[in-house]
Amino acid sequence: MEKTINITVKVWRQKGPKAQGNFEEYKLNNITGDTSFLEMLDILNEQLVREHKEPVAFDNDCREGICGMCSLYVNGHPHGPDSLITTCQLHMRTFNDGETITIEPWRSAGFPVIRDLMVDRNAFDKIIQAGGYVSVNTGGIPDANAIPISKIDADEAMDSASCIGCGACVAACKNGSAMLFVSAKVSQLALLPQGRIEAKARAKSMVAKMDELGFGNCTNTRACELECPKGVSISNIARLNREFLKAKFSD
Repeated sequence: MEKTINITVKVWRQKGPKAQGNFEEYKLNNITGDTSFLEMLDILNEQLVREHKEPVAFDNDCREGICGMCSLYVNGHPHGPDSLITTCQLHMRTFNDGETITIEPWRSAGFPVIRDLMVDRNAFDKIIQAGGYVSVNTGGIPDANAIPISKIDADEAMDSASCIGCGACVAACKNGSAMLFVSAKVSQLALLPQGRIEAKARAKSMVAKMDELGFGNCTNTRACELECPKGVSISNIARLNREFLKAKFSD
């Protein structure tokens, strides 16, 4: 018979963006180790509904570590204490019997709370709209080797493109900086010839939009890199700085 645990969850409850929030504690019994963290929240909500109480609002979609919507702060860590996973990939075997688990939404001026554990992450979409794209008519599917690209550049571009835009980097940063996200999106295009045409405008526009939306400055503590579920490297931030300076000095 599979071992089960009894836990207490300390959950942030907030009725709306302007409402004052607070933590509420709930007890859950007989949670199996194979239960995912989001399934545990489903069980909690079923329990609250049976008790005629308001269920906890939280974001989720694919539950496969792809979309990044399961943006929760668990025991002081974005996505939880395990490395290189999203919250939906976190399982209850990580926790101990009798443990109290603290669950919060992302904390950032750029991600205002909508309700309970849900935050508004539209700021990332606005940053992408500011320059995270290429405006080129590619026509039909080109031959794979039509534009020579070195393997090193291709690999680095793919690594940068692995960023899922979940916002864990912002939540982990003491300044609420979005530099890792922005730099990953700039890098995946800056490393490829298709992205060089708009490189100057891209770097300046995306950094300006990031600043406008209230994200903080990077102070190189590397907390973003440590907590990123996809292991995106802060070397991208160095590349973003180079792209930004080249754009400014070439004006």
